[in-house]
Amino acid sequence: MGYRSGMGILGWIVLGLIAGAIAKAILPGRQAGGWLVTLLLGVVGALLGGFIGSAIFGVGLGSFFEIRTWLLAIGGSLVVLLVWGLVARRGGAAV
Repeated sequence: MGYRSGMGILGWIVLGLIAGAIAKAILPGRQAGGWLVTLLLGVVGALLGGFIGSAIFGVGLGSFFEIRTWLLAIGGSLVVLLVWGLVARRGGAAV
């Protein structure tokens, strides 16, 4: 059922933190959240990127040092960060 990336939990945490930080650096504006939110968004983004890569391109996340892993993780993190920014902005406007 699913794919295996060959990374342990520590690999996912490091990948998520770095991918989330890169996504925050790429997107302009002020997104809410500190390093913990960046980590969570990055890990969710990496999972989303792996899912989208598998569904659309037929490639999933590989090992930690593969370029496709990083590109998919950063791309997924950008998508998650965009959605997070919309949700956070909408939630803040309601208050």
